[in-house]
Amino acid sequence: MGHSDKQYVTPNAWQALRTYTDARIGLGRAGVSLPTSELLDFQLAHAQAQDAVHQPLDVGALVEQINPLIYECGLDPCHSLQSRAPDRPTYLQRPDLGRRLDDASAEILRQYAFTNHRAYDLAIAVVDGLSSRAIAENTQPFLTELCSALKHDKDEWSLAPLSIVTQGRVAIGDEIGYLINARAVLVMVGERPGLSSPDSLGLYLTWDPHVGLKDARRNCISNVRKAGLDYPDAVRKLMYLLKESRRMQLSGVQLKERSEEPVIEGAQPQQNFLISNEKP
Repeated sequence: MGHSDKQYVTPNAWQALRTYTDARIGLGRAGVSLPTSELLDFQLAHAQAQDAVHQPLDVGALVEQINPLIYECGLDPCHSLQSRAPDRPTYLQRPDLGRRLDDASAEILRQYAFTNHRAYDLAIAVVDGLSSRAIAENTQPFLTELCSALKHDKDEWSLAPLSIVTQGRVAIGDEIGYLINARAVLVMVGERPGLSSPDSLGLYLTWDPHVGLKDARRNCISNVRKAGLDYPDAVRKLMYLLKESRRMQLSGVQLKERSEEPVIEGAQPQQNFLISNEKP
């Protein structure tokens, strides 16, 4: 009868903490090395992270998936756009090209703005970034929550047509918001994959978008995914930032996220464990 591999593994005192995190802690050891099962898990996670970076975004499938939401929110058909990076290798080697639209995409937005002659409160750009998997898995459920929150908010929000961008980076939203005449832009982008999170979605909000802004002008909500910050909590935080950004007409380091206070009707205040509510 064979022996269980576990008898050769020296346990780690931190192993109990793995109940609360996907981080690679408390792995134990076999001699002076990692246990075989942990090594194989690491190699799988590394392969999944690489796949997330190199797998192209299926724009057609994404459009088909979110089309019902677009019509439900009363938006015009979405724009399919491309950065100045013509392919994935160029995108990875030239970050600057991923921050700007190519000429054809910029012209699409110019023509739309010229035809419609209106301003919008918010433009939303869905950008593949460094994880197409994050976009494919999180866009539809997140937008479902966001559209519902915007629809039921006591203040009205005029939304520009959704933009879907390939080979793009966060700053490409500045050009999109400017060209389509939006007061604020929200960039939903696939974040750089971690070894336990190849599917993480990042949200970047910028007020008064235009080309050349620094990162200090943006607010970020990260790790939006099923195993991270869930969609209702992400939307709650975003709605706080959206409303405060419009009220104060700014974003970035001057806008602090204090979403423990309810800003959506019916929402319950969230307790921050770092802050005591006890009165002196």
